[in-house]
Amino acid sequence: MTDFLKMDLSGKRALITGALGTLGSAMAEQFKHAGADVTILDRPDGESRDGFGYLGVDLNDLPAAEEAVRAATPFDVLINNAALIINKPHEAFSLAEYEDQIRVNSSAAFALSRVCAPHMKEKGWGKIVNLTSITLNGQWDGYVPYVASKGAMLGLTKGLARELGPFGINVNAIAPGAVKSEAENRVFADRLDEYNDWVLERQCLKSRIEASDVADLALFLCSDAARMISGQNMAIDGGW
Repeated sequence: MTDFLKMDLSGKRALITGALGTLGSAMAEQFKHAGADVTILDRPDGESRDGFGYLGVDLNDLPAAEEAVRAATPFDVLINNAALIINKPHEAFSLAEYEDQIRVNSSAAFALSRVCAPHMKEKGWGKIVNLTSITLNGQWDGYVPYVASKGAMLGLTKGLARELGPFGINVNAIAPGAVKSEAENRVFADRLDEYNDWVLERQCLKSRIEASDVADLALFLCSDAARMISGQNMAIDGGW
């Protein structure tokens, strides 16, 4: 019998990166609803939100980001969600643009994980969730740096799960499909209806994935209901 109290995060502190965007906001609200004390990490020019802690941090400056998170620790839950996504042919990307996406999308997860892990080890309990992507299936054009960064995120998840597991820390990844989002509206602004039809044709389930669907999965993975799940990359893609 399922004990739904296992989904209660009362007394836990959670840090969610990129939490001003569609997906991050949904996770922040869900975790708050589950009783967690939630801190949002997002850009320095972002606006704080009532009921949440806020760290205005530029993840391009990882030493500064580490210092800001270290000053705000301890955290029991870390959600590495922040990401840059740009769509154009790979030869049109500069090396600097490629490195920016690797830094923000995956190197930041490594940096923040090593800041948060000591407390989790000491407590014997911790949850880290890294956001990968459906684009790892290779069916998307124009996202080479983004896909590369998400591949690195998957490797990081596998490595951290092995290393931190003996300390009672679960490390998993979520690979969202085509979630309805502000980013989607921006990237496909000139062909949004066409893009929507393309997505639904490829999904087994003929409705669009909402940010709340991903937030539900994140909450499950960060709860005691998922105590024996680690090192996994869990797809939530409508049956792509």
